Amino acid sequence: MQRRKWAALGLATTLLSATGLALATSANAAAGCSVKYTVSNQWPGGFGASVDVTNLGDPTTQWSLVFTFPAGQTITQLWSGTVSQAGSTVTVRNAGWNGAMATNGTASFGFNGSWTGSNPVPAAFTLNGVTCTGGVVPAPSGSGGPSPSSSAGAATKIMALGDSITGSPGCWRALLWRQLPAAEVDFVGTLPGDGCGFPYDSQNEGHGGFLVTNVAGQNQLPGWLSASDPDVVMMHFGTNDAWSNLPTTTILNAYTTLVGQMRAANPRMKIIVAQIIPLNPPTCTDCGRRVVNLNAAIPAWAASLSTAASEITVVDQWTGFNTATDTYDGVHPNDAGNVKIAARWLPAVRAAIS
Repeated sequence: MQRRKWAALGLATTLLSATGLALATSANAAAGCSVKYTVSNQWPGGFGASVDVTNLGDPTTQWSLVFTFPAGQTITQLWSGTVSQAGSTVTVRNAGWNGAMATNGTASFGFNGSWTGSNPVPAAFTLNGVTCTGGVVPAPSGSGGPSPSSSAGAATKIMALGDSITGSPGCWRALLWRQLPAAEVDFVGTLPGDGCGFPYDSQNEGHGGFLVTNVAGQNQLPGWLSASDPDVVMMHFGTNDAWSNLPTTTILNAYTTLVGQMRAANPRMKIIVAQIIPLNPPTCTDCGRRVVNLNAAIPAWAASLSTAASEITVVDQWTGFNTATDTYDGVHPNDAGNVKIAARWLPAVRAAIS
């Protein structure tokens, strides 16, 4: 698993609107929409972007957005929707959970793409068969700004800790955040999140390519804890260690080191540890068995370290997760996988903030 290296080059945004854009299927429906296309990150040969579609007319139950890349760009990965591309023409349809848009409601998706030569933004969009055109609006410099998370004070600080399954883009975090009470949670970490199709509290500690054994051995976690001061840590970690054929006992020893560091930072730390999702990359036929062995050992390990002051809760992310349908490469979750992961975390996180 390679760590993705992003070089933020600013934002390029196109905002298009038209009162004649038909969002609903009825010919008598009131119509109108706005579409915002934002290039959030760009690096040699690649880029990340997000698209927000706001319904200004009558409610709709599904949508299809078509646009043409002006310089032959290609979408390589998309979340919060399904995509097909013929030449430069891209068609994005809603996912199963974001097809309905109320009046003034917004549906969004994000994607990674490749480019050569130049990377201009699309000039026009067609939504549900009707073309919408507009002018170009410069974006504000930088991609920062306040998170839509809750204010400090009453909010429980939650750190998502792991590798690329947690952070690149880790859109299960976005889906999980959306199901939690915004006034009661604050997702924290030293890493910003990638676009996942809608605004969310994106800070995390999902370090692509990292091994939990290296994080423990190199004493990296204390600095992250000091910077964010979490009340809860939810950890999905060990995929790269299993891929690297490290023994289960070595991985669990690293877990133990991290738990000690969490409790040194906060003696009442609530710790949620995942039995990790299956691993089935085409280059590692034995990886699946290694994950099974690790997951089988996690409950007993957690029970041996859990205390009344700092409970360790185990969440089963393995059962019912299918690498053929829930990942795009045998390792990283796709939209369906992200939905499953968020759903499995949800009860434990709700209990931790109650």
